[in-house]
Amino acid sequence: MTALSLPGLPREGRSALRAGVVGNWIDNIHVFLPLTALAPAMGVLAGPTATASTGALIVVAMLFGRPVGGIVFGRIADRIGRTKTTRIAIAGTAACALAIAATPTHEVLGAGTIALILILRFVGGVFVAGEYSAAVPLTMEWSPPRRRGVMSGFVLSMAPWAQASIAFAVATLLAILGPERYAEWGWRALFVAGAAASAGMFIYYTRHVTDAPVFHRPRSAAPSQGRVLGRWTSAFWQVFILMSGLWLLTDSTVLLLTERLGTDTPLGATDVSVIIGVASIAQALVMTLAGHLSTITGRRALLVGWGGAAALAGPFLWWAAVTSGEFARALVLASMLQVITVSAYGPIAAYLSERFPTEVRSTGYGMGYSFSLVLPALYPFYLPWIEKVLGRQGSVMFLIVAGGALVVLGALRGPRFTPADIDRDIDDVAWAVVEGRGQEAADARR
Repeated sequence: MTALSLPGLPREGRSALRAGVVGNWIDNIHVFLPLTALAPAMGVLAGPTATASTGALIVVAMLFGRPVGGIVFGRIADRIGRTKTTRIAIAGTAACALAIAATPTHEVLGAGTIALILILRFVGGVFVAGEYSAAVPLTMEWSPPRRRGVMSGFVLSMAPWAQASIAFAVATLLAILGPERYAEWGWRALFVAGAAASAGMFIYYTRHVTDAPVFHRPRSAAPSQGRVLGRWTSAFWQVFILMSGLWLLTDSTVLLLTERLGTDTPLGATDVSVIIGVASIAQALVMTLAGHLSTITGRRALLVGWGGAAALAGPFLWWAAVTSGEFARALVLASMLQVITVSAYGPIAAYLSERFPTEVRSTGYGMGYSFSLVLPALYPFYLPWIEKVLGRQGSVMFLIVAGGALVVLGALRGPRFTPADIDRDIDDVAWAVVEGRGQEAADARR
């Protein structure tokens, strides 16, 4: 954790780095919590006729809330500040979690129970997107140039750590309470705990975190110039392509892998949980390393290489993992698959923050990160059509190839971000790209 205790940073900067890492873990707790925690209680919440599609609707509800939050809170953060916006978003996220914990059962409200949860998940998605649209750029703005890569890896690795944390928490409560008591009230305790964690982060941000000095500099241009991103619209579309590829890899090698290991192999539910848990830990560790490596190799070089490796080796690792049928082999292969694909997220927090200057950084980050997840997440609707042509496993292998190819294409369409390019003030990096010049542009702007 030495990356979080830099002696050259003021106290507020070190606090912002710690808050960025822990806060993103809590943020992802709220993202994954309903998917895992509500599944054993779905009969109580949705009634005896509940199906798998009910759980899918809950996921989709947050999915459509996040793009709204990305653009709304991104623009707010670019105007009133990252720290204030983060506190607003944290408070909203905590309130939604508490409201879900207090939701009456199907016996009381009937279909209204799921309808209420869907509304709360949509609103929660708006606030969750507001958190990462403000807090993650804030972390990057406080990070020294040579530490932005490793801090990016630390921050984004909190997603797999959160997934593993929830899985272990649900398994523990089920073992202690049993299925009936868990379905009756045990799941509510997890949502209360998530809200309490958010409340703690709200207090921490209020007492210890402030906006970075870069936010208080005189602005070089009006934030929107008549459009949401103005002259940075083309940067958004380049980021959109890159992130669409990463989300496609995520859906294929995390969500679909979990599903297919349970349905297409002789492995039991406990075996699958352990396999995915270990793979998540491997993914998280390598994600941090990938963020640091991007500082040495350059951002584009790492993303192009990782995306190419995912497209070439990912399909074979997928096929081997879902056809092995043996616990030890599936564990190793699933871990290798997630490492070679989704660990590419490592430098993304730094990359997106360096791609947009301060006046539109949160807007660009929130839109690029959120809007790009929609089309890949709709795979349940188009994957069956691909299966008709390529078969059950071949269809997922195709998605992995497509995801890796989009990462390569998106990275190639963007700036090189060499070690020399990124070893500068974060705004100097962004403006040098926009103005089409190098250090001279940054010096002139000063």
